Amino acid sequence: MKLIILDRDGVINVDSDQFIKSPDEWKPIPGSLEAIARLNQWGWRVVVASNQSGVGRGLFGMDTLNAINDKMVKSLAQVGGRLDAIFFCPHSADSTCECRKPKPGLLIQVSERFNVDLKGVPVVGDSLRDLQAGIAVGCKPYLVLTGKGTKTQQDPALPEGTLVYPDLAAVVADLTA
Repeated sequence: MKLIILDRDGVINVDSDQFIKSPDEWKPIPGSLEAIARLNQWGWRVVVASNQSGVGRGLFGMDTLNAINDKMVKSLAQVGGRLDAIFFCPHSADSTCECRKPKPGLLIQVSERFNVDLKGVPVVGDSLRDLQAGIAVGCKPYLVLTGKGTKTQQDPALPEGTLVYPDLAAVVADLTA
């Protein structure tokens, strides 16, 4: 099975330092939805794994998070794409949970749900914590320069071997070439 794990904010949609708190605030990065559709066409299973601490901070509720994700799923369907699953951590940054990236809990959930070893599976993120969570379970790290990616690229803690791309569409063009 060809599997890829994507962060949401800053990879699929435009990020905001104030969080994406409503479906109206969710705006796809140009080319990202089409890139996911291309992965689907090439036989990839596409999974989102995302920290959503706005829930834990009380900025929005689960109903709003579900509405935001529903908008993403419907927007993908309009271009012939789909997600195989959405995993998220709703806890705040000060939580001791195991699912908040950079801890690998969300990715372990992906591994268990799909009954697959994540060694070598691409994990695409715009922040260091996305890549660190992936490295912890053997994923291959891909940094996109959208969202927080340009800042992340300058971080001395960037995992060795991280592949850097301008955006998700460029990652997908390489993976499906």
